[in-house]
Amino acid sequence: MRDRLFSFIYKYNLRPNRNLGQNFLIVPDIIERNVERAELSERDTVLEIGPGLGVLTDELSRRAGKVYAIEADNRMIEILRKEYSWPNVELIEGDAVKVDWPEFNKMVSNLPYQISSPVTFKLLRRDFERAVLIYQLEFAERMIARPGDKNYSRLSLMVQAKASVELVERIGRGAFWPRPKVDSAVVLIQPKPKEERIELNENLVKALFQHRRSTVSSALRKSAHMLGTDKRSIKSYLPSLPHAEKRVFQLSPEEVLDIEVYLRGNGFFHEGRKREKPSPPAR
Repeated sequence: MRDRLFSFIYKYNLRPNRNLGQNFLIVPDIIERNVERAELSERDTVLEIGPGLGVLTDELSRRAGKVYAIEADNRMIEILRKEYSWPNVELIEGDAVKVDWPEFNKMVSNLPYQISSPVTFKLLRRDFERAVLIYQLEFAERMIARPGDKNYSRLSLMVQAKASVELVERIGRGAFWPRPKVDSAVVLIQPKPKEERIELNENLVKALFQHRRSTVSSALRKSAHMLGTDKRSIKSYLPSLPHAEKRVFQLSPEEVLDIEVYLRGNGFFHEGRKREKPSPPAR
């Protein structure tokens, strides 16, 4: 597996494109463990983001019924088409953040780190059964952070509102070529049952976590413009606001939902809301 990867690198005189986050995983054991974690069978359709030189793709093709691999680098697409003859792999050239994803039920990927956030949020909007993804370690730690932890963030809350996440393995820099500047981690993502998933207003979450160390009432005043209003207008909602004196980074998804339900029930959110202009000064 490792020898094949380097033979391709030398054969095609490849220089990894850092703008595309190309760091190739070269440790076969990690690839095998991730394929095992995905619990694949011939009934599964797998989505892979960033197949690179096809080392992981090759293993996925042996276990799954169908594999879709989205690759932004046309050099890699050409090499994959020349070097492999997978009967059940479909290559899709394009930016994984922008292209339409095909239907799948599992995802297994060594993600380009610069698209980790948009790919994760895009994944959480889909119906799927299981995802086994490699992230930058710091990003993975934020994904699994609990309310009140120093790493707890908008990412933590939005992911945990819809899925169970577990950091299952840390990976050193030497497991990749070229070596990245940071350590990595494998994260297992499993969607919560539909009745347990919490759909949150993303604008509200962004407004709150813009000031994650502030109290909820203070954060909403400071971020009123992000919600299409101003400090004076939002102030009237604060006296009875749930969890108003709690720090934002201590809020669970359920508590953010409490805040949203209260604001919505009192007419704060409505379609087409625009920023309210302050009244002109009296003459």
